This record gives sequence, C-alpha cells and structure tokens, in this order.
Amino acid sequence: MAGADEVVDDDALYVLTAVLLTPAQFPGVLGDDYPEACAALGLEPYAEGYGLVMGQDGSGARWTVVVDDVSLVAVAVASWDCGMEYDLSPDERSVVSALPGWPLELAVAAPGVPAPHDPVPQEGDRPPLAPPDTSAWGPAQRRLGADEVASQWAQWRERTAQDADGDGETGGDGDGKAGPAGAREAEPQDDGRLAEGVRRALREAVAYGEAPPPPGRVRSAFAPGGARTIRADGPGWSLVARTDDLAYVLLDDEPLEVVPVERSDRLVSLLDTLEKIALHPS
Repeated sequence: MAGADEVVDDDALYVLTAVLLTPAQFPGVLGDDYPEACAALGLEPYAEGYGLVMGQDGSGARWTVVVDDVSLVAVAVASWDCGMEYDLSPDERSVVSALPGWPLELAVAAPGVPAPHDPVPQEGDRPPLAPPDTSAWGPAQRRLGADEVASQWAQWRERTAQDADGDGETGGDGDGKAGPAGAREAEPQDDGRLAEGVRRALREAVAYGEAPPPPGRVRSAFAPGGARTIRADGPGWSLVARTDDLAYVLLDDEPLEVVPVERSDRLVSLLDTLEKIALHPS
C-alpha cells in the first residue's frame, strides 16, 4: 500500500481513509448491529473484527481492503483524528479480502490518478460496494441522524433546554428547527402520533436486558464528566443518550424527527441496564 503522495503504481493502493468494523465500533449507516454491518460487505461477523482500508489503485478504481489487524487500523484512525500523519501499510498477511468499491461515501480522492470509479468487473466478481442510499428517510438515514446527535450532543442539548424554557415543560418537544442530517426535534402537536413509536422503542430497549441482542445493537462510548454515550438500535428505531442526562429517539416511521425523552427514574434504570450490556471500544 502507498500514501497518496507517492509515485503512481498501477498495483498500489493509495490509501484515503480507514474505519473500524468491530462489534463495539462500526459505521452505523451499514446496519443496526455488527452482524448486519458485516453482511452488507459479505463478511463473516468475526468476533475480533476488521479494519476497512479504502483507497484507489493506479487506474483510479475504488477498492476496500479488509484486514484483520484491527489494532493497526485503530492506531491510524486515532492518529488522523488528532491531525497527525500516519502511514497505514498493513502487512499482506493481514489482508482478508480486497473488495471492489467503497461501502461509505468519500469526498476525497488520490491526487495524480484518474477520478474514483468502480473497477472493471471480472468474471465471478461480486458487485462493487456502494454506500447505502440516504437520499430518502429510512434505516440508514435514521442511524446517521442518531450518530450526528451523539457527536453534536452539546448543540442538541442546548436546543432542547431553550425549547423547554420558551415553551414550558412539554415533554422535551422542540420547535421543528432543522438539525443534523436534516433531522428536527418533534413539534408539540406530534405528541400523540409519536408517543406509541417512542414507547415501543423504549420497551424493546428494556427487553435487551432480558434477552441480549446481537453484538453491536448496544454500544457505549466515552462522554465528558465521566459519563457514557449510549447508542442502541432496533427494528425501526435508534436511541442515543448520555448516562447522566436525557435521551433522544429516532424512528423509521417518523421522518426527520428527533424526539427527546426526559430524564426520569425509568430512563435512568434503562440506561444503567444498557450500559451493563453495551460493548465498549477497546
């Protein structure tokens, strides 16, 4: 593998980015859980996980190289997140497969090679990977919305507080302003329409404490102040919460809605349960 600033070699992969695909950490847009995300790439849900290295060959073709050296990819991703350079060059022995296409939307390209395109298919090749369709509201867009709420928690929390101050305590419903990924907080008149969907999502989340879901349905990540960010998904719903704060629910059946769930004893109990069964990044 090669960095993007090296001499063009038709057989080299010019690395653009990489992501982890593990039970505790995977691109949520690919599925509600780790096995579903693996299935989207035609991979077995290997317990130790994978690293996905995405780049272009010398002809500009898109490739995703799947490696089992998860630690190496984790170090590279952490370095890039900190603004540091890192030459990601997995050993050939760690390569599980090379898949045509990219499973995620990338806005970058390798300099000095043709524009990104799918490789010319050979007989017996699988169809090229392509990002999930997020042009219309559905499971992929719902999960992306939940991920963005988690990453922009401070802004969403401030908006919810402002709505409560301006409108009184209305169950945490907002004013319908545009938000991350096109999402918006539920309007007060939507209470009846949304209530059953939110109750169903919370019931199914509670049930995870009795019958653990597939790996990756519930994940926990670091949050400021010693708290944890909980991400849980289920058929048609996503939940994002802080263990020291409230929660938000997004539903397939309610396009673009982000519904706050006020902190209560029942929510605290639910988040405690989810934290106990959640997978944590290593």
